[in-house]
Amino acid sequence: MNEKYPFSEIESKWQKLWTDTGTFKTDLSDTANKYYCLMMFPYPSGKLHVGHGRNYIIGDAVVRYKKMRGFNVLSPMGWDAFGLPAENAAIKTGTPPRESTMNNIAVMKEQLAAWGCCYDWDKEVASCEPNYYKWTQWLFIQMFNRGLAYKKKSNVNWCPDCATVLANEQVVDGACDRCDSTVEQKALEQWFFKITDYAHRLLDDLDKLEGWPERVKTMQRNWIGRSEGTEIDFALVPREDGAKDSSDVVSCFTTRVDTIYGCTYMSVAPEYPQLKEMVAGLPQEQDVLNFIKESAKLTNIDRESDTLEKKGVFTGRTVVNPYTGDKVPLWVGDYVLMYGTGAVMAVPAHDTRDWAFAKKYDLPIKLSIQNPEGTLKLDEMDDAYTEDGTCFDSGEFTGMPNREAIAAMVKKAEAEGFGKGTINYRLRDWLISRQRYWGAPIPIVYCDRCGMVPVEDEDLPVRLPENVEFKPTGESPLAASEEFMNCSCPKCGEPARRESDTMDTFVDSSWYFLRYLNAQDDTKAIDSHAANNWLPVDQYIGGIEHAILHLLYARFFTKVVYDLDLIDFDEPFAKLFTQGMICKKGPDGNLYKMSKSKGNVVSPNELIENYGADTVRLYTLFIGPPEKEAEWNDSAVEGSYRFLKRIWTRVWQNHGLLEEVKDSTPDMDTMDKPERDLFRKVHESVKKITHDLDGAFHFHTAISTIMELMNAVDELKVSENSSDQAKAVFRDAIEKVVLLISPFAPHIAEELWTELGHNGGVLNADWPEVIEAALHRDEIQMALQVNGKVRGQIFVPSSASKDDIEKLAMEDEAVKKWTEGKTIRKVIVVPGRLVNIAVS
Repeated sequence: MNEKYPFSEIESKWQKLWTDTGTFKTDLSDTANKYYCLMMFPYPSGKLHVGHGRNYIIGDAVVRYKKMRGFNVLSPMGWDAFGLPAENAAIKTGTPPRESTMNNIAVMKEQLAAWGCCYDWDKEVASCEPNYYKWTQWLFIQMFNRGLAYKKKSNVNWCPDCATVLANEQVVDGACDRCDSTVEQKALEQWFFKITDYAHRLLDDLDKLEGWPERVKTMQRNWIGRSEGTEIDFALVPREDGAKDSSDVVSCFTTRVDTIYGCTYMSVAPEYPQLKEMVAGLPQEQDVLNFIKESAKLTNIDRESDTLEKKGVFTGRTVVNPYTGDKVPLWVGDYVLMYGTGAVMAVPAHDTRDWAFAKKYDLPIKLSIQNPEGTLKLDEMDDAYTEDGTCFDSGEFTGMPNREAIAAMVKKAEAEGFGKGTINYRLRDWLISRQRYWGAPIPIVYCDRCGMVPVEDEDLPVRLPENVEFKPTGESPLAASEEFMNCSCPKCGEPARRESDTMDTFVDSSWYFLRYLNAQDDTKAIDSHAANNWLPVDQYIGGIEHAILHLLYARFFTKVVYDLDLIDFDEPFAKLFTQGMICKKGPDGNLYKMSKSKGNVVSPNELIENYGADTVRLYTLFIGPPEKEAEWNDSAVEGSYRFLKRIWTRVWQNHGLLEEVKDSTPDMDTMDKPERDLFRKVHESVKKITHDLDGAFHFHTAISTIMELMNAVDELKVSENSSDQAKAVFRDAIEKVVLLISPFAPHIAEELWTELGHNGGVLNADWPEVIEAALHRDEIQMALQVNGKVRGQIFVPSSASKDDIEKLAMEDEAVKKWTEGKTIRKVIVVPGRLVNIAVS
């Protein structure tokens, strides 16, 4: 055994052995005690930094722990390999996206291996490979055939720098979540998935996800945004010129029908489908058209903001309030979005946005809810009153508590046929079109005779051509490829054109966890038998930033696949762990999430070269609670290295002694107190660490416990002259340290386990079991207090009475020091905890 800690030699040795022996390959036919542990698969962006590593190191630690607990663990890895960065690189450098993507995958696989993160690579998938996106296209077709995939013209979020459409979820504070460019609104024909059909299930089934963080479930609940309310039809007053409207009502959804007697105008969204028709030929037409154009420059985020000034224009039309019979003006306002019906009844007295709008355009304000004190007066109000109260000036409902009035008003609307109680959702359909090349082609053909026709199953995949020209034009490069675009109609055989848009990469990542189980199968998208045996995923690990986008989409896809009768479960992930980001100070001294743009990236390569992968792993897991953000400190890495070196040195220094008692077992009945104390500490540590790893993945406290255990090991002074019992207890403690640290620092653990004379590798060793009898203490440590302040500690027999404890306390030298010359008024004994001596 080498005196120095030869981490480089050790790590390369064990990484090769794990690969050569297929240690992490999983037999899917063996489902006894199965455990599917999954890390969110990465985008192959190039070199990983230590911030990326937290996710994979956490996952690898869990996998190793579960294997030692006897689970048959499935841990696959793949690549979310389509996407904008590779195409942008092609535009800038001329490197084809496939070439740069595959090069990046090779680099990242080497880095993951260097960290000691091991996967079943037989099940590897890459979303850019035809044998993967063939089945993404197949799933699209199944959704198209069921009306869940459709195309329509819509105002969409457009990123001018990325030259592509963004889903609502990809717009953060009005900017593109990739490049931070200001997002614009643009009208385009786009493909959508009808996720709104699943809104109620996506919301209700959150209650089934007991293994998910409440924070993530709350974020999804808020995003889906269920609202109970009333849909009301306002009759559109006919035009004086006799022109007919395609609809004679303007419907709105409201959660506050109790305020409707205070409705003084109605407003529709600039995108309202019948708006241009309603104003055609009127004097207000040009003003409305100009307003529509100006509103298109704003994002939905801007329009919903309370800080942006609300703007609008009168349409020249009026509608009738069905409760009052009053005619109210119809406006178009930029603060109204195409959620629900795209129209709102405006009640300025009881809605802050309506109040600001009414004040700006000098529109009437009418009180319809009075506060409990009866003191509201319009001429004394500075803003809308939005609290509960009683209905005021509200016809037959006047004097009713407003919440009770809601049910009565809904009943009236339903009885008279101008409205109904209904449920609305904030969730919008998922926009999946991207005007880019590097994505899964949408498998639709356009035929002059047959219209939109899906590609036949036997003609999948619709392959991406390689000879395309990359230009930042805002149109897919596929549109310029005649080779790709020209085809025959699957129905009639006549000449046709392909769809040139590709799918959002979130489509690829919405079902990859199913594909791992039959990654190389070219006969079907999903192996139903294997999926039903292994899913839902037992433990999913990834970043909190995916709480809405990826996780919501994956849940939606799973429910669709369930409805296709391909699987018998409808939620993908039983347990979810969201790790916090690793941050580091940038050149300006401020703390940021690691990124190249902030200049605070730490590459693992140099750290591994100087300290070893186990050091990087140990520090990454020790840095703080894994669910929270943590600050990376380069100099603190040294401490983790010193600790591993300390374990190595203890085994090297005592190699002969440890070999001498390798067949001995500690005997609790004959232990001296120092030996019994260490033996107890070992089992207290095993219990604590097992609890930490079974629960919320408190790796940092588990590692701290191992460090405390090593301190206890060092306190037991052993030598060649020590008793066999002392040597056996020492060896047992060292072995437990090696086993306990193996999920975090696997290379040194494997090497030391071999050095200790064990065959088969540490992963095949059993996780230590707690001997409950070892936890029993003959003596109990209690705090000594004088007038409530701790002045020392005392050890008393566990069987000692209160009188015995008091006597021992009064004989303690620390107590004598603090009570000398003082009157003892009272002694309070709390067995097992403390003795408090009150003096004056």
